[in-house]
Amino acid sequence: MRVAWIDRARGLALCAMIVFHFSYDLSFLGYVTWPVSGGTGWRVFAISIAASFVALAGVSLQIAHGDGIRWRGFWRREAVLAIAALAVTLGTGWAMGAPVWFGILHAIALFSLMALPFVAAPTWIVLGAAAVTFAAPLILVSEMFSHPALYPLGLAPEVRPSLDYEPIFPWFAAMLAGLALARHVPLPRQAPAGDILARMGRHSLAIYLLHQPILFGGLMAYGWLRAV
Repeated sequence: MRVAWIDRARGLALCAMIVFHFSYDLSFLGYVTWPVSGGTGWRVFAISIAASFVALAGVSLQIAHGDGIRWRGFWRREAVLAIAALAVTLGTGWAMGAPVWFGILHAIALFSLMALPFVAAPTWIVLGAAAVTFAAPLILVSEMFSHPALYPLGLAPEVRPSLDYEPIFPWFAAMLAGLALARHVPLPRQAPAGDILARMGRHSLAIYLLHQPILFGGLMAYGWLRAV
């Protein structure tokens, strides 16, 4: 059984992500002059997409383990996420020359582990932790966090440029918000929905891993053919 609106929400987030990445690829390859990598509107768009994925991961974690941690399923999912995150790091390093060290998949894998103690915690504690996590970059940024090993924290005054970076502070707040949301919205379970958004949502990881090689590879091939 599935929660259809979660599948559809993931599918919608995937569509937005594909639009953003296709626009970024067009700009990166010089086909358009859109300020995708620096424009405020584009930045807000990217942040909203990433926050949606992290929050939905929190919703799913609460649904799956709210009545008790199912360790076998949890570690299986963690292993898949870790392998996928490693593939992203290696793939971006090879294709773009700038590896993603702590992107959305790295974040969701770590945040899922960090969130386990909060799954059974009272909602006020979950929301309080979310507020502290969100506010931390405003008050805790320091040179002492500049060591590369502390890169996932997000508290260094300057961080290395990255194509994708969702550090613990403030992004773990979105995961915690997802836990709280799952407790206070209707979550009817039903047979898997057959619409396109729901189908996309059920295969979100595969789509995430494959869409950029297809988009970027297609644009590279187009450029090569145009030059022939």
